[in-house]
Amino acid sequence: MEPCRLPAALSISLLIFLFLVEVVSAEKKSAYHALDVVSRLREVSSPVQVYTTSGKEEKMVSPWSLQVFHRDGLVMGNVSYEQRLRERLERDSRRVKTLNRWVEKKLNGNEKERIEGKAKIDDVGGDVISGLSEGIGEYLIRIGVGTPATMEYLVLDTGSDVTWLQCKPCSHCYNQLCNELDTSGCDKKGCLYGVSYGDGSFTVGHFVKETLTFGTAPVKSMPIGCGQDNEGLFQGAGGLLGLGGGPLSFPSQLGSSGTTFSYCLVDRYSDSKGTLRFGPGAVSSEKSVFTALLKNPQVNTFYYVSLTSITVGELLVALPKNVSGFDEMGKGGIIVDSGTTITRLQAQAYGPLRDAFLAGTTDLPRADGMSIFDTCYDLSGRQTVEVPTISFQFSNGASLALPASNYIIPVDSYGTFCLAFAPTSRDLSIIGNFQQQGIQVSFDSTKSLVGFADNQC
Repeated sequence: MEPCRLPAALSISLLIFLFLVEVVSAEKKSAYHALDVVSRLREVSSPVQVYTTSGKEEKMVSPWSLQVFHRDGLVMGNVSYEQRLRERLERDSRRVKTLNRWVEKKLNGNEKERIEGKAKIDDVGGDVISGLSEGIGEYLIRIGVGTPATMEYLVLDTGSDVTWLQCKPCSHCYNQLCNELDTSGCDKKGCLYGVSYGDGSFTVGHFVKETLTFGTAPVKSMPIGCGQDNEGLFQGAGGLLGLGGGPLSFPSQLGSSGTTFSYCLVDRYSDSKGTLRFGPGAVSSEKSVFTALLKNPQVNTFYYVSLTSITVGELLVALPKNVSGFDEMGKGGIIVDSGTTITRLQAQAYGPLRDAFLAGTTDLPRADGMSIFDTCYDLSGRQTVEVPTISFQFSNGASLALPASNYIIPVDSYGTFCLAFAPTSRDLSIIGNFQQQGIQVSFDSTKSLVGFADNQC
C-alpha cells in the first residue's frame, strides 16, 4: 500500500506556515529576557567585597588603562543591602537636582560666578568633600598625583570638567585657563576655583599645574583644582576626575590622546573589574554599536545622544522631541552620564515606558513602590521570570538591547524587584550608570560618536 502523500501545493503551504510559526516564536522569544531571581537575591545577600590595592596590582595596569572601583567596596562595610540602596538612591536624587540646577544656570546665562577675596583659603587644608558624598558618582579610579606620585582615589565623572583633589596650598597657581571656570576669582597667589555639589557643599582652592600618573603614563602640567577649603567628609576619596566634554576636562587637556576614551562600569557582584581606558585601543570597534555624539553649544560638558524610541517587549515607545534632542536654546535632550545611577526620563516619556512594561508583565504579582520606583513586583519563591526586553533605539538606526539585570533591580533580599527607571519633571533626561553596567561605553570626540559594546568589560 502506498503511503499517503499531500498535494504539492498543500505541502508548500504547510512548510511556509511552520516557517512563519518559527519566526514568530523567535521574535516572541527575543522580545523577552529571562531574569535569574535566585542568583540576584543570592548576590545582594552576600557580603560586600572589600577592594585591596598593592604596588603589584598597579604595575599590572597598561599605560593608558586603570581599574574602576565601585564605592561599596571601599566604604560601606557591614551595611545591609537595603540601606546601601536607599542611600544610593538618595545620593542619586541629589545628583540629578544638581545637574539640572547647573544646566538651568547655563541656559539662563548666569553660570559664571566670582570668588571674592574673603573666600576661606587657609594654610592647612580642610576636610575633603568627594563627589560621592553629595551624589556625584558611584565609581572611582586610583591615580598618581605629583612627583613622586602619591596614589589617590578620585571619582570618575563624565558630568564634570574640573579635576580636583584635596591638597596643601600651591606654590605655582595656573592662571591661563581661569576664565574657563564657572566659578573663579583671584588672590595674591593666582587663580581661584570653586565647585559645588548636591546640597550646597563645595570645594574651593587654587587652580594649579600638576603631574598626574595615569596607569604607568605620567601627564605633566595638567591643570587641576587644589582644594583647600572643602566642606564635608568622605572616607577614602581625595577628589574627582572630570571626564566631561568641556575645555578644562581631563580628556580635553590630554589633546589627541584624550579624543577617544571608554569605561566599563560593573556592579559589585561582577567577577571582573571595571576599566577606564584612553587612546585608539580604548574602543571595541567591531563589537560596538555607535550613534552620534551631540554637542550642546550651551552645555558643552555633557555627552548628548539622540534616543528616538525605546522598545519594550513587542511595543515601541516613541519619545517626544524634547527628549530625543535639545532645542535651539539648548533645552531638553538626553545625556549619557557615569555619575547618575538610575535613568531619568521626562514624565511624558516615562509614563508610556512604564505602561508598556506593565502590559508585558501582567502575570507577575505587583508590590508596593519604593523610593523613586513606582513599578515593583513580588518575585519571592520564583526561580526565574520572563520580563520584556528593553532596547534603546537611536536616530541613526543603532539599537542597544539591555540585559534584564540592567533594568530590573532587587530592592531587598526577600524578592521585591522594581523597574529601574524613574520620571523627572525637569527638562534634562539622563541614561544612568545602572543601565550601563557591563557595557563598554566609549566616546570619540573626533568622529563625534558614542559607542556601546555589551559583554566587553
